[in-house]
Amino acid sequence: MSGGRLAGRVALVTGAARGQGRSHATALAAAGADVVAIDVCAPIATVEYPLATPDDLATTAKEVEALGRRAVTAEVDVRDGPALTRAIDAAVDELGRLDIVCANAGVVSLAPADELTDEAWDTVLAVNLGGVFKTARAAIPHLRAGGRGGSMILTSSAAAVVSMANNAHYVASKHGVVGLMKVLARELAPHRIRVNAVLPTGVNTPMILNEHVYARFLPDRDPATVTPAEVAPVFQSLNLLPVPWVESGDVSNAVVWLASDEARYVTGVQLPVDAGYTMP
Repeated sequence: MSGGRLAGRVALVTGAARGQGRSHATALAAAGADVVAIDVCAPIATVEYPLATPDDLATTAKEVEALGRRAVTAEVDVRDGPALTRAIDAAVDELGRLDIVCANAGVVSLAPADELTDEAWDTVLAVNLGGVFKTARAAIPHLRAGGRGGSMILTSSAAAVVSMANNAHYVASKHGVVGLMKVLARELAPHRIRVNAVLPTGVNTPMILNEHVYARFLPDRDPATVTPAEVAPVFQSLNLLPVPWVESGDVSNAVVWLASDEARYVTGVQLPVDAGYTMP
């Protein structure tokens, strides 16, 4: 068993095939944890940018294993509670325990509130909030059964503090994640299970760097011709620090700290990793 802050522990990460999820999985593995990596690995209706693939999830597993840790993967939609529970139960049976839960899976789409379809609203709420709840619900029995305490880290957003136009469903979902975190922190504290939320600003991933977003931010341009460098000033205008976005690893550093004993008395916290975006 290798050393590290999380040596001997098992971490569950949803949305693990790429972006923040892959970064969290590999950072947790680098700190010593084995990893259960879950992702839908398929398109979702109303989500206009390409989502991760089975090959992406396999790459995450290879990167975890290259760090000397075990990886168990499952292609599951976090909206499907029974399938998610089966996958988590099977992974815990294989790896022997569960200590850390990183409920990270999320999607976004963009439209003014009066143009949002019921399907678009329902999809974002079902993935970003319902999926976090279903992940927590499936994982809690395993965390409690270990009798060792544990850590749950829910991915919210700076959008839980500062509203964003064209994002009513996303903003609502991320506010909901914070509310859910507070309830879980209170309910699980007697079991020494800590529950916190990370609130990133824009992160350098395909969720924000895609033609769907470019079309909203630069409406006078053909989104197919826009480069990240051209849209960067728009993102940078949102942040206090002079950066357009943060990197996945910046959020992963916060996740690993919250998962570790260094944060053993930290629960119920909204931890911004936001370049100052949410400062009043």
